[in-house]
Amino acid sequence: MSRREEYEMKTERLVQPIAEANGVSIYDVEYVKEGSDYYLRVYIDRPEGVNIRDCENVSRSLSDELDREEFIPDAYILEVSSPGLGRTLKKDKHLQASIGQDVEIKLFKPIDKCREFSGVLDGFDAEQVTVRNGDTVMTLKRADIAVIRLAIDF
Repeated sequence: MSRREEYEMKTERLVQPIAEANGVSIYDVEYVKEGSDYYLRVYIDRPEGVNIRDCENVSRSLSDELDREEFIPDAYILEVSSPGLGRTLKKDKHLQASIGQDVEIKLFKPIDKCREFSGVLDGFDAEQVTVRNGDTVMTLKRADIAVIRLAIDF
C-alpha cells in the first residue's frame, strides 16, 4: 500500500463517524501533491446536497482528529467540500450509482483519433466500462480511462 493510499484510508476511517454525526456521507478522500503543496481533500455528500455549514462542521471536527492522530508528517491543506455536479467517478460505488446517467470520459491515449467520449453509462465491471450514445454502444477498458465524470447539462 502506498503512502497516499494509507493516508486516504486512515482519513476515511477518522471522518466516517464525523460524517454520520453531521448527516452526510463520504463520497471520496484524496491526498495529492499539487505544485509544492500537499492537499488532503474530503468530499462529502447527501441526497439533497451539502452546504457550507456541513463542510465547515466536518472540517473542524476532522481537523481536531487529524491533529490528535498525527499520521501525516508533511504539511498539508485540508479541504472539505461537495464532489460537485460534474463529480469524478473513481470507485465502483460511484459508477453503480451513476448507471443510466450521462457521463464524459477522457482516455489516456486516443482510440480512432478520439480521446473524449460521452454518453449514458450502461454498465461496468472490473475490466471495462460500457457507454451508449444513441444506437452506438462503446466498451472501453478501465485501464485506458484517465477520468470519467458525470456530464453537466446546462
